[in-house]
Amino acid sequence: MGRTALVLGGGIGGIAVARALRKRLPADDRVVVVERERSLVFAPALIWHIVGESEPADFTRPLEVLNSKGIELVSGDISRIDPSGLAVEVGAKTLAGDAMIVALGADYAPETVPGLAEHGLNLYTFSGAEQIRTALDRFEGGRIVVLTSAPGYKCPAAPYEVAMLVEAFCRKRGLRARTEIAIHAAEPAPMPVAGPVAGAQIKTMLERKGIAYFPQRQVVRVDDGVLHFSEGQTAAFDLLLYVPPHRAPAVVRDAGLCGESGWVPVDRGTLATKFAKVWAIGDVTAIPLKMGRPLPKAGVFAGKQAVVVAQNIAAAWRGRAATARFDGHGACFLETGGGMAGMGSGNFYAEPLPDVRMRWPNPFWHLGKVLYQKSWLWRHL
Repeated sequence: MGRTALVLGGGIGGIAVARALRKRLPADDRVVVVERERSLVFAPALIWHIVGESEPADFTRPLEVLNSKGIELVSGDISRIDPSGLAVEVGAKTLAGDAMIVALGADYAPETVPGLAEHGLNLYTFSGAEQIRTALDRFEGGRIVVLTSAPGYKCPAAPYEVAMLVEAFCRKRGLRARTEIAIHAAEPAPMPVAGPVAGAQIKTMLERKGIAYFPQRQVVRVDDGVLHFSEGQTAAFDLLLYVPPHRAPAVVRDAGLCGESGWVPVDRGTLATKFAKVWAIGDVTAIPLKMGRPLPKAGVFAGKQAVVVAQNIAAAWRGRAATARFDGHGACFLETGGGMAGMGSGNFYAEPLPDVRMRWPNPFWHLGKVLYQKSWLWRHL
């Protein structure tokens, strides 16, 4: 009788770990993915969609394809996780396994900032991207604000990419002269975990495009056309594009998986949780760095963590030593508009500070991001 690996979540990390497990496990071992959505939205492509440079068919795929790849897809909402018993409840079903990988990502909580959802558009959801695209198509000039509503969020480059892509969009439409674009950021600098050099480079990119940047602005309330910040500042807008506050899914919190940070603590090398035979990867985790900030939440890290977990589970089930370790290396593209992109890469586990290098924008890195998306979807779905 074979064993069963339960993968909770069918996003980038969940699909990556399921495919990696299926590749390494014998046919009589089951790989089961539990996911409420019917399709994968490859989130890094949403920034192109909002400015009309990609369509849903380019970055969405039906998850039922997993069934044809030897992976069992269970569709539905997880109502309860029992990490001690390696079981989950999905509707009226209880699913049990011999290993559990939690890859449920981050939930969005715009309602925690009064007025945010009512007066702004969410950059991080497919429906929000559709609304932004419609709003930009109708835009005739005015004040556009990109807001990060809390200092910690996934894909740290995204709000800066959006601001620069929107700037290029306005320039292409002949609207730039009558448009003001500003970023109001809860963090102290762009992509702070990447270090001060990378942050300074991104600020220079923004300045060259005439995009104003206001750091350490913690929003506390949004009225119609006005942002209110914690230290009494205000900012007016005609179009507000926001990164929502993030939190671990309620079912993960209720299972006792989260630590003091509000996220799932894991071993930084193996991604093991405090529960035996339970691992967590991707955005649902918190991995503290020596510098005092957590490892950024990014798909590239989830993908690398997925391979480590799959290798170690497969080794353990064969009676071998589980020696794979996640080393903290990663890379991130930074779209700047006009078919150009930069690239940041390095060792985020380096001490005392992450060792990250930012490469200046050029067409090569833009092409790299396009090809990465196509390659990932082709390889996994």
